[in-house]
Amino acid sequence: MNQNQIPEVIQGSNNVFEDLGFAPEEALNLKIRADLMLNIKRFIQSQGWTQKQAALFFGETQPRISDLINGDIERFSIDKLVIMLAKASMDVRFEVTEILT
Repeated sequence: MNQNQIPEVIQGSNNVFEDLGFAPEEALNLKIRADLMLNIKRFIQSQGWTQKQAALFFGETQPRISDLINGDIERFSIDKLVIMLAKASMDVRFEVTEILT
């Protein structure tokens, strides 16, 4: 593209993983895990904790907290993330709705 060309902008969906080409089921799972991880990361930051302090609180290792902070989604299940949020006294709710086509 040269300087005179205007880049094409494409409106994405509400799930970046679907936009990246993941199958809808996998994209949904990844989005849920990413959202849960972001909430845990924000909690850790709000406490002003180091990764070591967060690891002690959650009963994890520091490298595992590092994986979470760095967004390594593949290393965390939804179950594990919900347990971590519960330890942080956070309420987790899922809403299931039927998609009409």
